[in-house]
Amino acid sequence: MISNFFLKKKNISIKKIFPKINKNFIIKEIKPLHLAKKRDLTFFDSIKYKSQALKTNASACITTAKLKFFLPKNVEPIIVKSVLFELATTIKKIYPTADIDYPDLILKSPIKSKYKSVKFGNNVLVGKGVKIGKNTVIGSNTIIEHNVQIGKACIIGSGVIIKNSLIGDRVVFQDNCKIGQKGFGFIPLNNKNIKFPHIGKVIVADDVEIASGCTIDRGSVDDTIIGKNTYLDNQVHVGHNVKIGSNCMIAGQVGFAGSSVIGNNVSIGGQAGISGHLKIGNNVKIGGGSGVVKDIESNQVVMGYPAVPLKEFLKNNKK
Repeated sequence: MISNFFLKKKNISIKKIFPKINKNFIIKEIKPLHLAKKRDLTFFDSIKYKSQALKTNASACITTAKLKFFLPKNVEPIIVKSVLFELATTIKKIYPTADIDYPDLILKSPIKSKYKSVKFGNNVLVGKGVKIGKNTVIGSNTIIEHNVQIGKACIIGSGVIIKNSLIGDRVVFQDNCKIGQKGFGFIPLNNKNIKFPHIGKVIVADDVEIASGCTIDRGSVDDTIIGKNTYLDNQVHVGHNVKIGSNCMIAGQVGFAGSSVIGNNVSIGGQAGISGHLKIGNNVKIGGGSGVVKDIESNQVVMGYPAVPLKEFLKNNKK
């Protein structure tokens, strides 16, 4: 499924933005290293992503003088001092409305003849280009903004707002969830915090349940993804670009910072916090109130702040 959520300027050449570059092409998309293809622009700002840089298929890459040597020979390096600042500036030139969540001003009451098998509560508003599958139920005072796609047999509670999102079949959103809003992204520069635009989306797979009051930010350049048959308890926050695998159980008030990747069959206790850009393996169990600040390999049980293997935690906390 592909859906366009942001105003995009057409036919912008790479030389128009970076005049000193050797090659020239019309920028197709801005993508992360592992997803970029020919005529895409990508970025490489940390040695942590060396393996992705070595294999990227992008035509050009915003990077630093030290990191450019890890790029394939056919990728044009664009050397800058601050990769994220230049990336943010470039995104704004191509997607001028992506740095602020402008309200959808063309919302209307759903036309029942268009959504024959969908049941709507009172005061539901739907944007242009929205697609809703058969036998879906949508509660009162819910807003579904332009181009959102919702699958079959979903249940969407009251007071829910969904934007910039693709939703699978048999998904449940309980009351007051906010899905697809801009994430928390700033670049400190010269005593100012520069907003980082977000042009990704939220993808929720089949048979997911999102409990009351959860917030799921859309991706910045990549997408935020919730895997099949995963359950999020009340008031869970999922930051931009986070990937949560299938069959996960996330208890209330857990927070995921941006760009962390969570494996399959992961259980996380209430009020735990997951730092950004981490990788949590499959079958991991994280105790309630834990603070995860480094990667966790598969099949581990951890607890504490910082989170450590459970046996170590219990040993350290013996009276």
